Amino acid sequence: MHRPPSTLRRFATALALAGVLVGVAVVPAAYAADRGTGFGTWAPLSRTGWHGSMRVGDVHTYCIHPGLPVATGTTTDHGDTGDVNGLSPQQLVSINYLVSTYGQTDDAIQAASVGWAVKAIADRETTLHSWGYGGNDLAEAIDYIMRRASPENSGAVQERTLQLLAEAENIRVPRVGGALTLLTDEDEPTRGTVTVDVDATAVGTLRLENAVFADTGSSERGGVQGRVTYPILAPPTASDGGRPYVTRAAGTFTVRSAAIRYYSTPGQQESAGPAGSTTFTLTAQDASPRPVRFSPLIATSATIDSQARYVDEVTVSAGDGVWPRHSDGTFVVVSATADVYRTNAFPAEAPEIPTNLDPVAHLELRTDPKIGAGVYRASTTTLPGPGVYTAVWRIERSSQDADSVAHFPPDYSWMEHFATPAQTEQLASPPSSGLVSTPAPTTVAVIPQEPPTSPSVPTALAQTGVSAPPLLMAGGLSAVAIATGFFTWRRARRGAAPALA
Repeated sequence: MHRPPSTLRRFATALALAGVLVGVAVVPAAYAADRGTGFGTWAPLSRTGWHGSMRVGDVHTYCIHPGLPVATGTTTDHGDTGDVNGLSPQQLVSINYLVSTYGQTDDAIQAASVGWAVKAIADRETTLHSWGYGGNDLAEAIDYIMRRASPENSGAVQERTLQLLAEAENIRVPRVGGALTLLTDEDEPTRGTVTVDVDATAVGTLRLENAVFADTGSSERGGVQGRVTYPILAPPTASDGGRPYVTRAAGTFTVRSAAIRYYSTPGQQESAGPAGSTTFTLTAQDASPRPVRFSPLIATSATIDSQARYVDEVTVSAGDGVWPRHSDGTFVVVSATADVYRTNAFPAEAPEIPTNLDPVAHLELRTDPKIGAGVYRASTTTLPGPGVYTAVWRIERSSQDADSVAHFPPDYSWMEHFATPAQTEQLASPPSSGLVSTPAPTTVAVIPQEPPTSPSVPTALAQTGVSAPPLLMAGGLSAVAIATGFFTWRRARRGAAPALA
């Protein structure tokens, strides 16, 4: 006889075994039903019946099909289900509440009361009349039977049944699912909220990614229930090297099931055990990535070079250590400007610029998108002349590129102190004649000196270009010479004239 190769035989055996295992996994488990806790006769049919629980393994189950014989035979466990004999979600959640909360008991009065309440929820009419009672009052129907099964406990069972029934009928069908929402604070992206909206009876755990709860500093929170909002913190360190980042939230919640654990016995009773809670998960993430915001800082060191230019070595850094990037990995560009001021002496350092000073030069820098933080060099053209020069740098949100603005706090503005030692330099002598000076602004920032006092001189004299005393002396000598000549000429003429008779 032909046999397949050994490898194929092993493979076929494995497949067959797998099929057996799968088959075992999907076949409902069967148990021998046992008498539970309650009153009456444990038999399929009897004069008093059985009023209480039936044990299947370690579980107390309760009849949901009034009128059928007691389930004394082999019982099959079908697991949790929400589709049983046409029972509505309200009926199922009420039954599940009773068998879960009160039904797992060894107290006979409580077990009998749970049994009556469950049957009344499942099929009130049959429960009332299946033992010959002809009225419509549940308490009377219970007494009609319990006077035969356990008359001394009839009153207690009636009272407890009505109490449990009212309680179970007030259990709402819970909402499975809900909503989870993350919001970002527009003014501060590191802050925001997470809001949970689930059924009031649902309880769960929230977990955050790239964020923590503001009040605990933890990324996980238990005991979350109903509708509630929690403040969260999403630090820039959660980003990937300063890139925009997304905060996520996930919540796992449990809620009472509108279902039962369903048991059946061929030809006999069907019963309900406690169904496990329904578990559901909600997730959420930021509607848009959170930009990394920062406060750039500047440290400066100025010199005046041999060409009489003001040169500033500017170190630009991030105040919190994280320089933001765009999603493509390039660094956010920071623009900074500085005005240069001139005085005739070394000024005192001050947080504000003196109001009597106007700038004589201007500096600008833009950080490199490929480098970000670093040292940048900025310089003026040739300074206008001797004096003490100091620069004051500014960084303002309103002066940034459109794609950089979102990375600055609202109304962000930073200004360097006036006349910091590292920014104050003196130019002792004017630029050499070979240098081309830049035009000075209309208002010069040098404090002017008073001119020396000089004697009063007539305007006509001042226009000669000669000093006053020598001019007066020369005029006097000229007048003397002219007078002497005139008298000499007169005397000569007298000598030459003829004598008169």
